[in-house]
Amino acid sequence: MKCDIVLAGVGGQGILSIATVLGLAAIENNLYLKQAETHGMSQRGGAVQSYLRLSDQPIHSDLIPSGEAQLILSVEPLESLRYLSFLSEEGYVITNTTPYVNIPDYPDVEGVLKTIASLPHQVAIDAEFVAKESGNAKSSNMVMLGAASPFIDLPLESLEAAIRSIFARKGEEMVAVNLKAFHAGRSFAEQTLNH
Repeated sequence: MKCDIVLAGVGGQGILSIATVLGLAAIENNLYLKQAETHGMSQRGGAVQSYLRLSDQPIHSDLIPSGEAQLILSVEPLESLRYLSFLSEEGYVITNTTPYVNIPDYPDVEGVLKTIASLPHQVAIDAEFVAKESGNAKSSNMVMLGAASPFIDLPLESLEAAIRSIFARKGEEMVAVNLKAFHAGRSFAEQTLNH
């Protein structure tokens, strides 16, 4: 098993929570894990990117070579396009369709979404809408993790346990909302794949 993931988005959108859930699930399944430094976290609204590498064999570098990532998981649509050079030919882009307009010259959103739609392997989801429907708009990162989960070879139970673990200190209601958001994202991706 080997899965190289580029996590992308904007500071404050929950990239670290996604990485933490994946890391805990990987450790529970005795996998090797490397994560590269996350950039941009010191500035809310700044671009954030992180490499996450999971494998059943030792991993010698925390950097993902160009053209080798199985997955780009992006919580912001423009940021998903920024890292396409890292994606393998069979790799998937899983992205939120709701833009975080943090720059004055943000490109035309329709053009960005059209470019994403033209990719051979992609799942584009309105994570904010799904999160609100699940009970908390702030759980859009768990919607995105759910949408990416069918493409990551980790047991569903391990991902659920990791979500419970990181949100437990915020109370059972928050755990339930984030699990609901995760499952809504996963269901959306599975339905997209079956069409």
